[in-house]
Amino acid sequence: MGMRERFMSGLARQLGRPEGIRGRIVGRGLNKGNLATVSAAVAATELGPGQVAADVGFGGGLGLQLLLERVGPQGRVVGVELSDTMRRVAARRFRAECADGRMAIHAGTLGDLPLEGSSVDALITTNTVYFVEDLQGAFSEIARVLRPTGRAVIGVADPDWMASMPVTAHGFRLRPIDELVNRLHQAGFAEVRDVAVERDERPFRLLVAGAKDSSSHP
Repeated sequence: MGMRERFMSGLARQLGRPEGIRGRIVGRGLNKGNLATVSAAVAATELGPGQVAADVGFGGGLGLQLLLERVGPQGRVVGVELSDTMRRVAARRFRAECADGRMAIHAGTLGDLPLEGSSVDALITTNTVYFVEDLQGAFSEIARVLRPTGRAVIGVADPDWMASMPVTAHGFRLRPIDELVNRLHQAGFAEVRDVAVERDERPFRLLVAGAKDSSSHP
């Protein structure tokens, strides 16, 4: 493996699980590069004051901050992240909010959410599904933790555009948007909207899933 390929492989690992000093740098880069997508995802939740929100795979923590602002002082935000480094960074940044119960930081993944069933009003996750092997299991977990009127917002880039990026050859799972939509329906979501992210020069999409079908799993 040449130097360029080693660099891309290392970058891919950090994007999937930012760790150490390099991970902190990647986390800051994710906050900057994904500002439009994460902001749009938070807005798409339509959360109101006093509600409960979750950000899964929160990376640099931008979504946590925006969700806190959305739900207000009476609301609560739960962050779920695989990376030890990103959890430590978030715990320091939101020390006061964690102390007063407005935020909780947990280790976990989309496929194994450390949350009770029907406990969340809205959940966002952006640029995470590329690293999920069992997509159906992950979407079923999202449906499990959402309240019946809850909403999930999945941020994902156009797979053809992603395929043109050298880093995605190293372990990224690029799935067609139609497949993601179908999987969400199979997980029990009766309504799934595919929304383009405005003010982002890159082809990013939001899959907004809601209105869980009570007659199906889960």
